Amino acid sequence: MPDAGSPSTPALTSEPGSVSDTASDTTAPSGARPPTAPSGGEMTADVPAEVPAVRVDEVRVLEGPNLYFPRPTIKVSLHLHGYLSMRRTEAEALARRLGMRAARPGRRGSALRQRFVMRVIRTVTKRVGSEIGVGRLGVRVRAGQTVDDVVIAFPWVHRTRGQVAGEQIGAMLAGLLDPSRRPDEVIEAAGAVILASPDGPPPSVITPRVPVASVTGTNGKTTTTRLMAHMCMTAGLRTAWSSTDGVVVMGETKEAGDFSGPAGARGVLETPGLEIGILETARGGMLLKGMGVTANDVSVVTNVSADHLGLQGIDTLDQLAEVKAIVTTVTKPEGWVVLNGDDPRVWAMRHGIKAKPWAFSLDPASPALWESINQGGRGITVLDGEIVVLSQNGDPDRLVKIVDVPMTLSGLSHNNIANALAGAAAALGLGVARSAVIEGLRTFAPDPEHNWGRLNTYSLPLETGGRATVIMDMAHNEAGLEALLEVARGLVAPGGAVRLSLGCAGDRTDEAIIAMGEIAGRGAEEVALKVARHYLRGREADDLLDLFREGLAKVGVLDVPGYGTELASLEALAPHAHAGDVIALMCHAERAEVDGWIREHGGTVDDARTIRRKVVAARGEHELESEIAALWSMDDAAALVAEAQHLVDDHPGDARLVFELAGAKDSAGDEQEAISLYEDALAAGLKEPHRHRAQLQLASSLRVVGRAAEAAPIVDEVLEARPHNTAAIMFRALVQADLGQERQAVADLIRASLEATTDVDTQSYRRALRAYADELAPPRAD
Repeated sequence: MPDAGSPSTPALTSEPGSVSDTASDTTAPSGARPPTAPSGGEMTADVPAEVPAVRVDEVRVLEGPNLYFPRPTIKVSLHLHGYLSMRRTEAEALARRLGMRAARPGRRGSALRQRFVMRVIRTVTKRVGSEIGVGRLGVRVRAGQTVDDVVIAFPWVHRTRGQVAGEQIGAMLAGLLDPSRRPDEVIEAAGAVILASPDGPPPSVITPRVPVASVTGTNGKTTTTRLMAHMCMTAGLRTAWSSTDGVVVMGETKEAGDFSGPAGARGVLETPGLEIGILETARGGMLLKGMGVTANDVSVVTNVSADHLGLQGIDTLDQLAEVKAIVTTVTKPEGWVVLNGDDPRVWAMRHGIKAKPWAFSLDPASPALWESINQGGRGITVLDGEIVVLSQNGDPDRLVKIVDVPMTLSGLSHNNIANALAGAAAALGLGVARSAVIEGLRTFAPDPEHNWGRLNTYSLPLETGGRATVIMDMAHNEAGLEALLEVARGLVAPGGAVRLSLGCAGDRTDEAIIAMGEIAGRGAEEVALKVARHYLRGREADDLLDLFREGLAKVGVLDVPGYGTELASLEALAPHAHAGDVIALMCHAERAEVDGWIREHGGTVDDARTIRRKVVAARGEHELESEIAALWSMDDAAALVAEAQHLVDDHPGDARLVFELAGAKDSAGDEQEAISLYEDALAAGLKEPHRHRAQLQLASSLRVVGRAAEAAPIVDEVLEARPHNTAAIMFRALVQADLGQERQAVADLIRASLEATTDVDTQSYRRALRAYADELAPPRAD
């Protein structure tokens, strides 16, 4: 049989209206015997009278490329209880009447019986195609969600006739259950109805006249779409794009709402003067209507992870991957398919494409990169901290350093590094100038202006002093939550806490919601639950919260409060935050309200430099760490002080730099000035690990200038928090000696040495040495 998906495959023709309004119950015609109890090894239950033998659940008109064919398709969902429960002898007789050779119907209600029924459907559909003059009708038949359910699909040219043909499938199958009717009679009757129907209009799917990219995946679709559009506009091209937020032309929203389906494609491609189009393509649109374009020049698949499973017949990740792959099958042979080489399901899509592959991977040694290149494609990855393009000939093309790509949050967000790789590859594949791609990477920021609702990062002043970081993100599944918590952990100050507002849409599975509760409980110090009522999608709010709490309880997190809005959860978390904490919000419905509340309370959007400073601080480092290191490589004390003073002057109020200047003064012999600067640094909120060092250096300088009594409580404070800090113990001994407490100093040093050393001889004298120390001075109360 010829390829049923090829453009030359004849198709049934059909009518307006994407979906039949109602399912039809089709019982066997008069004279047909209902299936009865079989004999020998088969199931014995008769068909209940109220269950129809054949039921047409849906006749759906798919306008564009879809899961079944790369062209408009009629999809018919059938419930065939009569066929699954008929006697084996009756099924064999039906197969003989249809001319089906070597038919093996299998037991009633079995998967083998379902396969037999699928073969029957394929046979009669092809025969009715011949009856109406379509000699090589393409047919796809699939198992449904239960053994009684079967889906059949075939291409169409005219809508009315195609839809009537879909409806006649059920009538034919019901008629074939009547042993008194000849199959030819049943098929001829269906063909007559189809031929008597009007043609109806042709498909409305658009054939693009400008370069188009289709972007799909579970996570990162919108970010990648926006990044690509930003690059195209940077190149001076009139650009429009569609996403879950709307149809946007040159940065101006023309229509707000979820336009990640065919309507979005039409809105983009009808833009006057359009030069390039970027289409976010979600699974829902592809399943319910098909793609909005006949072909694309570049397709991108970001990843495939658990999301919306259990809806529209998609129950597994493999099935979801098959849906996402639709965009790759219609990419022009001269175009590019950009695939995530780190996701096995995505990378496997290369086997079904006609275009050239372009793999992206965070691992420069990934086999996918080299396989893509060896197949005549390209790769893009991170090499020595830079985004590089790999090809068969020539050295890697270095585009830009990761730390200079703001959307990666100084390399903190691995998801956005992957999105940057995918977006850069796709833009280059569309023919966007290399310089514009680089400039786009440098200027596309994770802020409300460029990437609204995706890892938008703010600094929020606190009533208790200092600032907390707020991250607002559209995370909506397990993978998105893990990515959000990864960023939150990378921004929290040492010793700080992550406080999470947790919630999702109601159409996730129970298991997915419970799993998100577990992830939240492990990744955050405080969790508040929130409800986005617009996204409950048939689920009760209390049911959603209970499932989250079930997951949280699995990791020991109990008594978690719930709030009726996303804003309310932020208002509850903010008073608990301390300086350096991170408040992470899974925000879907109230992004504008949350953004407004943050600004009303003095919050500001973080720029790239602020984010970089937070990332470095979270690692216990300083953004000028290299400059500080250079200071202490100087041999000239005067030059050291001068350069340290210069850094302080350029960054006033920076406690770490004041501390370094104090150390420079100290090393130059100016203890009095050093003491004042140490005190200033501590008062300015110097953070660990430098705070206790500043205390010790302050104490040391105080004893040098004869103020040992003032040094003693400072050293004691350090030892209270760090009782085994050897440097602090030694400084305390020096202070004790200055204060005439030599015996206490020796005793404390002996005890500290016994705790720290593993020397065999010392350990053999351990009891005696401890006794001698106790004779010198009683152990300290602390």
